[in-house]
Amino acid sequence: MNEEKLCAEVENNSPHSVKKRIRNDIILVLAIILFASIALLVMLALRSEGGAAVVTVNGKPYASLPLDKDAELIIQGEDGGYNILVIKDGEAYIREADCPDKICVKHRRISYSGETIVCLPNGVSVKIEGSGGGVDAVS
Repeated sequence: MNEEKLCAEVENNSPHSVKKRIRNDIILVLAIILFASIALLVMLALRSEGGAAVVTVNGKPYASLPLDKDAELIIQGEDGGYNILVIKDGEAYIREADCPDKICVKHRRISYSGETIVCLPNGVSVKIEGSGGGVDAVS
């Protein structure tokens, strides 16, 4: 019985078997990369330009600013904190904040529907909403 197991293990580890497993692994990895690339291209093709930056503080509407007009807004956040939102050249970003980690300030500029900047310590959220005509990749 032990000899049969040993023979089966030797057969399973033969050079042909190992090469076949490696080939199958490579095919699987390439298929995953191809699928991910196609999904990314579809998402990029379907995203639409945003029309307005909608600001909420603690989930309550605070302001809505059109992206086609340059503006600056001081947002009073939770516990007296503040964020300075800048709309410039069709993009929105947080220029300054008094939160300890400054993740919202380091966030890249946003301009497409569905993109969001969040400052958790101040309870501030800035979301780009579409101008109405297109389908975005989020919905």
